[in-house]
Amino acid sequence: MTTYKIHPIVMGTKIFDKGMMTYQHGYGEEYVIPIYCWYLEGGNRKILVDTGEMRPIQSKDREARIGGRIHTFEEGLGLWNLSPEDVDIVIHTHLHNDHCENDYQCKNATFFVHEEELNSIHNPHPLDFRYMEDYIEEVEENGQIQTLSNDREILPGIQVVHTPAHTRGGLTVFVSTAKGRAAITGFCVIMENFYPPKEIMAMEMEVIPPGTVVNPYEAYDIMKKVKGEADILIPLHDPKFASISTV
Repeated sequence: MTTYKIHPIVMGTKIFDKGMMTYQHGYGEEYVIPIYCWYLEGGNRKILVDTGEMRPIQSKDREARIGGRIHTFEEGLGLWNLSPEDVDIVIHTHLHNDHCENDYQCKNATFFVHEEELNSIHNPHPLDFRYMEDYIEEVEENGQIQTLSNDREILPGIQVVHTPAHTRGGLTVFVSTAKGRAAITGFCVIMENFYPPKEIMAMEMEVIPPGTVVNPYEAYDIMKKVKGEADILIPLHDPKFASISTV
């Protein structure tokens, strides 16, 4: 089986209340999250998971707070001698705007998206303002999107699993690496969601659901399942990956 190296590339940041990550916990604490694009290096295809922000704020203050550099899409791909036109496949964890703003630049790519996510971006619930269909219109009109309804293998060593915790169409991407099975989560969390502090574990909580959540009870169970099936956990917004070139 093909194995891959996973390269996190910071392509944006957000500053908000920590409770946006940790359901029922951390409210009132300011928190800075990186927004990543993940390059999966291996095999003969150039593969990304998500595409990040179009115009990220690149400031010394924000870089200091996440512990790593912030790149534009072109700069970030250039770190690995890639251009947007080189990308063959993009797998979307979900279609909130900060995960798909650079889709239009990947003119030669096939995009894998869960059908529920495509429905959501075209007809979002009023509570979910993070969907902006403008960012996918071009690739959709070009016929570049393949919708998924079931869990499946995208390529040998890369599997997607429907995990509707943060959004209805969230996809967790399981990647075979030399050090085990890695899970790039299909929901927006940090490492603390998977490994809560002792005062939360004392409440008999093994994980913390995402702060923005479809159903907190189901999200809790989904997170436990992902945690049990991965050797390496990669929460979508944990700052620790901002300073790491390869997971």
